[in-house]
Amino acid sequence: MAELSAEEVRLRIEGRVQGVGFRWFVRERARRWGLAGWVRNLPDGAVELVARGAPQSIEGLRGDVRRGPEGAWVTGVIDLSTATDEQYPEPFNILR
Repeated sequence: MAELSAEEVRLRIEGRVQGVGFRWFVRERARRWGLAGWVRNLPDGAVELVARGAPQSIEGLRGDVRRGPEGAWVTGVIDLSTATDEQYPEPFNILR
């Protein structure tokens, strides 16, 4: 059952975010925040994520991805608008 106050977001994370465990970091943080959704690498070296959940959890995840795991260097977090996907994997997962 969907939360009444659920928020949806689609983010593009740029910088040194591939090859440093970034997707696994995002998956673990999103699960801790209780979010549904997914994260994946993009061909241009960025990472994209789609998440759905409580607004405070979405904001918590935004803060986490701005910092990233050790070894990552985030240069930008771009909000690509509200997510348009109808399906949100639970628990949050990595797409390949």
